[in-house]
Amino acid sequence: MKVAVFSAHSYDETFLQEANAPYGFELTFFKSHLAPETARLADGADAVCVFVNDDLGAETLHLLAQGGVRVVALRCAGFNNVDLATAERLGIRVVRVPAYSPHAVAEHAVALIMTLNRQTHRAYNRVREGNFRLAGLLGFDVYGLTVGVVGTGKIGQCFARIMHGFGCQVLASDPYPNEALNAYARYVPLETLWQQSDVISLHCPLTPQTHHLVNETAINQMKPGVMLINTSRGGLIDTAAVIEGLKHGQIGYLGLDVYEEEEHLFFEDLSGQVIHDDLFSRLLTFPHVLITGHQAFFTRTALENIAQTTLNNLSCVLADRPCPNQVLPPPGSVGCVIS
Repeated sequence: MKVAVFSAHSYDETFLQEANAPYGFELTFFKSHLAPETARLADGADAVCVFVNDDLGAETLHLLAQGGVRVVALRCAGFNNVDLATAERLGIRVVRVPAYSPHAVAEHAVALIMTLNRQTHRAYNRVREGNFRLAGLLGFDVYGLTVGVVGTGKIGQCFARIMHGFGCQVLASDPYPNEALNAYARYVPLETLWQQSDVISLHCPLTPQTHHLVNETAINQMKPGVMLINTSRGGLIDTAAVIEGLKHGQIGYLGLDVYEEEEHLFFEDLSGQVIHDDLFSRLLTFPHVLITGHQAFFTRTALENIAQTTLNNLSCVLADRPCPNQVLPPPGSVGCVIS
């Protein structure tokens, strides 16, 4: 099987090549994102291997099908960037990695909370400059806080257990409650979670129903000074509304590992360029905003699991076996470009 790997960085190549030893697939790596403009790079390949910011809309899928591609292998859990209905109509199977390391993402969310709270990133720079003053670094006890978890899949469950271990009261909201979490959290309506939580962490997928889940209405229901954390998908948050919340103090702290327009920014070195995204630049001006570049998943354990699962998915498809990680469109859906 010939596989064209897009959005490939050095670490992707290292871990995929190591995991490929028993499979022997022919892997070709491209640094560029997959989009209609680059789809022809995959001509002659049986499959494409893609990541979170690659464009698998209808136009791209048609070009891939014309070039002989019959499998899209996502090396991530989310699939909001794939037009599943069009893929099915074209006979392209879509597979994903539903759980590579939920602990990695949950632990990163906690790292954002603790860094924002205790300002360790600012303290580090101060001490290196010989400044040992504590003014401006005042934090609070996490113990006893009410923490809201939106989405209780594998990552949300890990996060809830960690925060329960901190001595927090954990509230959870999910259309499909998990009874196993009842020992650590209490399920409540989303509106109640907005109203009662001191810290809110998002761990739900991006769907048409969850797009801009955190909007002006939701923010106005939250406690003044709330801490908001998002390590899931950028589109869950209405960035313009969050900026207004920061300006007026309704949101006191913001920790992001994802951003709704991140495909134009993340995973690249733009340090010598002007960033033209005005909303992103505005976020960087607030003192209690901490942004990381979609690195929550980035642990050795996760990359090993991603590579192993991705290649096993391809092996299942090659052998025409059922794949438990195949993604199908919802019943009755029609082809469209997924935003």
